[in-house]
Amino acid sequence: MRNILNIAAVVFATSVATAAVMPAAGPGSSLYATDAYPGFDLTGEIAAPEKKNPRWFQFIYGPEKNSPAEQMAYCKALEAEGDWSDAADEYDALVRKWPYSPEAPVAQERFADILLEHLDSTERAIKEYRYLLDFYPSKCDYAKIAEHLYKACEMWRAEGKMFIFFRFANTVDVRLAYEALVVRAPGASFAPKAMLTIASLREEDEDLENAISVYGNLRNAHHTSKEALEAIFREADARMKLLERKAYNRSRTLDVLAFLRQAVDTASNDERTEKLRQYYQELNTKLEDEDWKSTLFYDSPTRTKKSAINALQKFIAEHPGSSYAEKARERLKELQEVSK
Repeated sequence: MRNILNIAAVVFATSVATAAVMPAAGPGSSLYATDAYPGFDLTGEIAAPEKKNPRWFQFIYGPEKNSPAEQMAYCKALEAEGDWSDAADEYDALVRKWPYSPEAPVAQERFADILLEHLDSTERAIKEYRYLLDFYPSKCDYAKIAEHLYKACEMWRAEGKMFIFFRFANTVDVRLAYEALVVRAPGASFAPKAMLTIASLREEDEDLENAISVYGNLRNAHHTSKEALEAIFREADARMKLLERKAYNRSRTLDVLAFLRQAVDTASNDERTEKLRQYYQELNTKLEDEDWKSTLFYDSPTRTKKSAINALQKFIAEHPGSSYAEKARERLKELQEVSK
């Protein structure tokens, strides 16, 4: 049955052109390689969702009726009475008992809706909507459910996680919820904004390296979106913070300088570009200082004149406009005269 669900998901994904949503292949697998989402934690339930099974003690937790049609009618009656808690339990029992019935995907959707709209169970609703997308991708309105899931993620981020009677910020679980959604609907209109949120949550946890990876992925995957432009400036800030935290590293500095050059070209019409230029100048000056110190090391009594000449020539070639360039040229001329 799992293979059938996989095939159904692929067929569905290629046919829903108007939804601009690509669903995951189905239970336990994905259409996307895990390395397609750098900065994401594609593990556990996100990568390999588990199918529901009937609960223990069916005489207590099983469905009230003897067929999926009768159970569906019973669930609707409970809803009509406003008995939301029992209705949710009975819809879940239907899905577990008769997972391949026509009523199952309908029951799964109503179960998630009730959790979100009537029982204040946002976290659980997110998991149940995700279950619907994973196991019934061709039996539900995939785009609509993905939108519901995105709104639920936004609500959960705003309200925090409940623990006993208190709510607190829980960036890890909230981020994982967004990541699971983007993997399942990478072409959705909300995907760029969701990825921007994921990167921001990484930054809140001081995980700058993964935040930078997500910003880069956002820029590549959705390069025409307004979020991609925003990602440029946020990534620049994150890269500069990361450089400050780590000891000076020439290759890392050159990498950031290359990013900033490209960023300035890409965002040339944005008023914030001046900040990128300031970053570039700051780093370039630091690079020149470090390279000049290295050059002076070679121009010392412990090194040969040839080494000094090579170091000076290299510095001039790499930093022709540096404040040290004139000193380098004068010293190079002196050494060359001595060598003659």
